[in-house]
Amino acid sequence: MPHDRLLHAHAPGASATRRAPTSLRWRAVLWRVRFLLAAACFGVAAAAVTSALRPPSPVTVPVVVAARDLDAGTTLTASDLEVRHVPTAAAPARPFGRSSSVVGASTAVPVGAGVPVVAGLLVPDDVHGPAGTVVAAIRFADPAVAALLRPGLHVDVVAATPEGAVDGRVAVRALVLPVPVASGTTGDGGLLGAPGTTDPPPVLLAVAPDEATALAGAAASALLSPVVVP
Repeated sequence: MPHDRLLHAHAPGASATRRAPTSLRWRAVLWRVRFLLAAACFGVAAAAVTSALRPPSPVTVPVVVAARDLDAGTTLTASDLEVRHVPTAAAPARPFGRSSSVVGASTAVPVGAGVPVVAGLLVPDDVHGPAGTVVAAIRFADPAVAALLRPGLHVDVVAATPEGAVDGRVAVRALVLPVPVASGTTGDGGLLGAPGTTDPPPVLLAVAPDEATALAGAAASALLSPVVVP
């Protein structure tokens, strides 16, 4: 009996018969999941290609913009402003990057919400009206008449519709202020003129705060004309 057991234990093929099922099972499993493995490899390769082809995020710069619609002559506060990050290619030249840089300045023209607040939209630091007034930049309907106004004159500002109807006076005895010209500016309309054009700069008037609001509203729908008064 011991001899028979020994022969049976060492019978040819007995060990191979026991190992074969494990190898076959692995092959079967790999055969079944071959499509999943191929799909996973394809997905990894596609993700790598997409990442390589994706353009880099644009470089941005902080730009101070108006947080709401601002009337001409508005003295800027922190709540009037917000900082947005704008792609460098779309940012204005020499933008303000911090709200604190323009807090306390006054707008020379109406500024819409979201519009970058740049130096050309602000009243220069060296222009001030009498105490209790704000400075408003006005473009009159007739540039030739506006060119005759000299600093120190007082004018009433009259609003009229395009059809010729007079709406009334929107500012009374406004003081004409000098318009500073930045050094080195030639042919660009001065400090407040429109860049790249020959438009004359607006007339700067010292007016009451409520008159500045009325002027801004009238400028959007009416023609403004100055009347020199004593």
